[in-house]
Amino acid sequence: MTARSCVSTLLAVALAAVLVAGCTQTVAGTALRTVPAIDEDSRSPVDVDTVLLDRAELQAITGAGENLTAIPGMQSKTPVDIDLMLESVPQQCQWVFAETQVFGPDIEEFTKSTYQSPRRGGVISQAAAGYRDVPTARAAFDSLVERIRGCDQSRAGRQLVGEFAGTTDSVHTRPGDCGRDYRIKSAVLVEVTFCAFPDSVPDIVMTNILANVPG
Repeated sequence: MTARSCVSTLLAVALAAVLVAGCTQTVAGTALRTVPAIDEDSRSPVDVDTVLLDRAELQAITGAGENLTAIPGMQSKTPVDIDLMLESVPQQCQWVFAETQVFGPDIEEFTKSTYQSPRRGGVISQAAAGYRDVPTARAAFDSLVERIRGCDQSRAGRQLVGEFAGTTDSVHTRPGDCGRDYRIKSAVLVEVTFCAFPDSVPDIVMTNILANVPG
């Protein structure tokens, strides 16, 4: 199996795992009050629900048109860890399947949506995490960069990180025909992940999301 096909397979498995985790289950017992949403008492100066792009914008940017649709169960207000995948990779690379590691423990609010274009086999997701202030967001970003570096230096680095480049405020990985882009602006950390789209697509998506972040 080539590195490209292996990465695509891992992504497909990860998506399937999240879909399974999101399925409705019926359990016996007494109904309890719903746990408060992660952003119910948010101290973030930015409402991250307002910064992501809508479906029409993504359809235009990707060129997929009506063929680009939201994946059911893949819209989230809290970071998701795919526990069944964590043991399949070195510890340094577990962040690939653990959004709690990507965004850290100090988020005030979070939102993520994932779309697919079956005709071209493309997948693209966008996520934004809000923090209480700029230093806290910066700490989360710097921690993520260190995690990426650690994975890059592991035996799975070529497969899970691939090309690795960054600046003071951004970092991206390009394993095979998939990729991850991260940018920090103000008190917000933005993520764009994709497979089977040209690099120009996540670049434009990221630029448009950041334009919606004040500061």
